[in-house]
Amino acid sequence: MNPQAVFVQLGGSLKAEGFGDGQYHEVQAKTLLPGLGQCVIIAAMKIATKATLIAIVLVAVCVIIALMTARPGESDNTQMVPDPCGPKAKVWEGGDWPMFHGGRGLLGRAAGTLSDSLELLWKFKTADQIKSSPVIVEDVVYVGSSDANMYAIDFETGNQMWKYQTPDVIEATPCVIEGSVYVGCSDGFLYALDAKTGSFKWKYETDGEILGAANWMRSPDGQDLWILVGSYDNMLHCVDSASGKAVWTYETDNYINGSPAVADQKTVFGGCDAIIHVVSLTDGTKVAGIDGGSYIAGSAAFLEGQIYVGNYDNVFVRADIATERIVWEYAESDSPFFSSPAIGEDVVIFGGRDKQVHCIGRDDGKVVWTFQTLGEVDSSPAICADKVVIGSEDGRLYVLKLSDGTKIWSYETGQPITSSPAVVAGKIVVGCDDGYVYAFGAK
Repeated sequence: MNPQAVFVQLGGSLKAEGFGDGQYHEVQAKTLLPGLGQCVIIAAMKIATKATLIAIVLVAVCVIIALMTARPGESDNTQMVPDPCGPKAKVWEGGDWPMFHGGRGLLGRAAGTLSDSLELLWKFKTADQIKSSPVIVEDVVYVGSSDANMYAIDFETGNQMWKYQTPDVIEATPCVIEGSVYVGCSDGFLYALDAKTGSFKWKYETDGEILGAANWMRSPDGQDLWILVGSYDNMLHCVDSASGKAVWTYETDNYINGSPAVADQKTVFGGCDAIIHVVSLTDGTKVAGIDGGSYIAGSAAFLEGQIYVGNYDNVFVRADIATERIVWEYAESDSPFFSSPAIGEDVVIFGGRDKQVHCIGRDDGKVVWTFQTLGEVDSSPAICADKVVIGSEDGRLYVLKLSDGTKIWSYETGQPITSSPAVVAGKIVVGCDDGYVYAFGAK
């Protein structure tokens, strides 16, 4: 009898010649271990009798079982392979949250992790709305209020450490660096205060209100600290931190509402002139000007030569500095974007006035997920490991899953949250239109 091939396929059938009639017959093989997938054993052999065939089938099944039991089993130490299509979570390095969106690139990345279950630790009352976003440095929370005061609050207890009164509303987020607090005010001045005591150091005058946060840079020789701030006088101002005098100014054609992002010896910002400006930090000269499509109210994020920002014409863009071109556009919203984006490993997350939180791919700008709130979302998100933290004008602070945007936790204040959250050491701090600063931590 000629040798024939016997095929044993788990969950399928066995075909063999050797039943005495010269035909192929099928014997169904029972699936013994689900999840194995398809396993095919090919053996060339001589089949003489039914008994031989049955013996071969039994041996084959035993071999399959042996192979399966030899594979590593699932245990508490098994690391599951993440979904290749889902956003990648990363535990970022760092500690404090010293300025708007956490750092000079305005990336919205928070170090450490957050608990799935949070509780209110404390809340601190001011006399008016808080549009300013809190920053946290060395266990002190700094935040401005529409009651015209700049506050320093103990991070652990929520007790006031000091306050400094200005002549007008403070909506801008402070920047804390090297023992000083730099904050813009609606009176058109940039204030420098002592971070420990709140005592006045100097003020720098612009010709328009300052609503966006300040940023900082080193002078070309590395000796001096320079402060950057935009104003409604259409100018970006570079100010010496020691003297409070202008180093250089850069003029645009309309208001500058957001904060300038800093990286690679450049600063990047959008304006109400609909241009994404790229400026040399050395001398304030223009490096590039990219058409943003419509006026830009929020702050751009700046990473690896790429700029991420939304505009008032309901479009969010990624722009490339080297080519001075728009790489992709996300136009899936029917409302403007005032929220500034947080940049993850492979996604970009931001709020919209369509009442949604949007998560899109960094590479292609395609939607990954959206989360529906009950109010406009001008608050800017923070990404902390596998979670996203953001406020909404529906009065809630949300913690969402980075992977799919599902809600993990929320807290209702009863008043709009346009302030952007700061996340440090597993705790969240955010301002609210009810005049309170809220702090949350693990239960």
